[in-house]
This record gives sequence, C-alpha cells and structure tokens, in this order.
Amino acid sequence: MALRLWASSAANALKISSSGARAAAPAYSISRYFSTVIDGLKYTSSHEWVKNDGSVATIGISDHAQGHLGEVVFVELPEAGTKVSQGGAFGNVESVKATSDVNSPISGEVVEVNSKLSEAPGLINSSPYEEGWMIKVKPSSPAELEGLLDSAKYTKHCEEEDAH
Repeated sequence: MALRLWASSAANALKISSSGARAAAPAYSISRYFSTVIDGLKYTSSHEWVKNDGSVATIGISDHAQGHLGEVVFVELPEAGTKVSQGGAFGNVESVKATSDVNSPISGEVVEVNSKLSEAPGLINSSPYEEGWMIKVKPSSPAELEGLLDSAKYTKHCEEEDAH
C-alpha cells in the first residue's frame, strides 16, 4: 500500500498520467536513463559540454558522464593560459570507479579554471552544469561549435550508447 501511494505521489509530482496527454517540453530533457541534458548547450560524443557566451566558453562533463563515473574524488585541470585543442585532453577526472581524460570540445586558450573543484570535486556530481564546470576558454575557432551535438542529438547518442 505504501509503495502504491508513493508511486502515485511521484507520478502526480512528475505529472505522469496514463491518459496519453503530453505536457510541453521543458528547457531540459531527461533521458530514460535519468541523465539531464540542457537545451542550448553543445555536447561531444565523449560527454563533454560547452556553453558559448560569445568571447568565452565554459566547459565541463555532462550529467550522463558523471553518472557513469560515480563519485568524483579528484580532478586535474590545466592552468590559465594553457592552449587546448578540439578533441585533445586538457585534464582528467578520478572517480571511485575509474580515471578518465576530459577532452576539449573546442580549441582556444584557458582563461579560468574552477578552483572550487580542487577542494570539492564532488561538485561535478551534484551540479555538473553549474557549480561543477571545469574550465573557461577563449575560443580560437568559434566555427568548431557548429560541429558539436545539440541536446536532442546528444540525448539520442547517450540512449544508443547505453543500449549496447
């Protein structure tokens, strides 16, 4: 009985019904694997995201990536002034499961590093798109953004990848 009540409450909170009616799409999407994908960001097939704010682009790893990594315990990032290349590793993330390279979605110069991550690497788990950002880059080739995945294509990529 308690489980049925909880499920009913959860369904109401999520506005799920069996009537077939669909609510308007939110500004983000959640795949069936419960990873959040933010509209307006660009993504790579290796699970990095980039938010372009004109002269500066913010980069981090996606919710999908942090979910697969598990609890992040250490982050190694470059210093400001370091040049990064599209597809090249700029740092790594160590979790309880593995250590993984983090690749830059775009080329440019690192202008800021999220220093909070050295003391609180778990911000990547709790807030991958906000407090858990990794570096800010001054893009040298803004056209590289056009070749990245939008939220719909990235969601599809994650679902296909997890299906295997």
